[in-house]
Amino acid sequence: MNLATTPQRLLRPTAVRGLPAGFRWGVATSSYQIEGAAAEDGRTPSIWDTFCRVPGAVEGGENGDTACDHYHRMPEDVELIAGLGVDTYRFSLAWPRIQPGGRGPANTKGLDFYKRLVDELHGRGVTPWITLYHWDLPQELEDAGGWPARDTALRFAEYASLAYEALGDRVEHWTTLNEPWCSAVLGYAHGVHAPGRQDFGASMHAVHHLLLGHGLAARALREAAGSNPLELGITLNLGTATPETPSEADREACRRADGMGTRLYLDPIAHGRYPADVVADLAAQGVELPVRDGDLAAIAAPLDVLGVNFYRGMQFSGVTEDGSPADADGLPVVRVVERELPRTAMDWEITPTELTDLLLRLERDYGIPTVITENGAAFDDTVAEDGSVPDADRTAYLADHIDAVVAARAQGADVRGYFAWSLMDNFEWAYGYDKRFGIVRVDYATQTRTLKDSAKWYRDTIRLTRDEQR
Repeated sequence: MNLATTPQRLLRPTAVRGLPAGFRWGVATSSYQIEGAAAEDGRTPSIWDTFCRVPGAVEGGENGDTACDHYHRMPEDVELIAGLGVDTYRFSLAWPRIQPGGRGPANTKGLDFYKRLVDELHGRGVTPWITLYHWDLPQELEDAGGWPARDTALRFAEYASLAYEALGDRVEHWTTLNEPWCSAVLGYAHGVHAPGRQDFGASMHAVHHLLLGHGLAARALREAAGSNPLELGITLNLGTATPETPSEADREACRRADGMGTRLYLDPIAHGRYPADVVADLAAQGVELPVRDGDLAAIAAPLDVLGVNFYRGMQFSGVTEDGSPADADGLPVVRVVERELPRTAMDWEITPTELTDLLLRLERDYGIPTVITENGAAFDDTVAEDGSVPDADRTAYLADHIDAVVAARAQGADVRGYFAWSLMDNFEWAYGYDKRFGIVRVDYATQTRTLKDSAKWYRDTIRLTRDEQR
């Protein structure tokens, strides 16, 4: 059942009850998806600049050279953010803009842009929330081996120190990595994201070095901050794994899916160890994680917050559709089961109650305070004759997931904020400009920004919630 065939819900903004007064409301973006100015002021190519030039890699052969032109339109975009009434803006720094080539001294002009951005945000009463890495690895570091190479983790810690030295006096909230699963698996195993490699062993080495880079950067940031305020975290894309039936095969498929998608990352971060069952599964495929003495202690650096990017939960089966328990390579089957649920334009199932389940599981198993650092949906928006953008489907998506956060908090999950993805339509990676996640529409020909109905609903919901809390 496609969402387009379901009745549209017209929602009026109302106060959200069950949230504390200090609960954070935000919007989020990433550097390569919005900034443009790909070759200006000393910025060098990232792996995404290179990947976009590979024929067939990106829908329509598109790229982020201009994107939303945020680099030149930043002040007006900050004004837009402030007008939404959010208190926090999560954005990422472009590594090749700050440290061209991934080595050596910082690029003053690149840092100046982010200093201006942070100052603009503070001037409008919006808290900056920095992500150090949202997938735009300097191409020179990929040429030297990329994330499968240990040296990239060391370079990342150096870059983190440069960024904090320039911005730490005005930014308290720092996230090391965004979605290392995507960087490692989509980029190095499946080849559908930059750098486009297809090597499972290399992708698992990338997992370890991404996590090591996180730990080393976290240590560097703590040391640089000293006694200054610092809220430090990492952001993971997380979901749920539900068995199609109670059968042993389906439960085993969920164990494997959860192991590779969640525990492979959170167990070393929170507990200082890789899950033994996942290590055994990898060994059965001839893969060993490149762990050295001291690595796991570094990865388990203390965190203040866990960023949760949630888009959907999944159901799994341990047999193929014809009943076989093994795939063509002889490996146990882990098959995603397609359910009769409403879907987004990405063909992703809409599963808000599974966000509640996830948050409760994270509280139970890991005990780190959480913030929803991304949640949102792509739909095929249409501009009305009066210029408005009615997107009741996106508004309903946001409302249902905010309700899911409230439900999780009511049951004991320490969730401290919700950031809508995304502030505005942007370059959606391998989908180019074909998919629109924004609550603000961008006309790419004119760069005109238009508040969609979902943005107005979000703005008014935040205002009404705060009014009731006073």
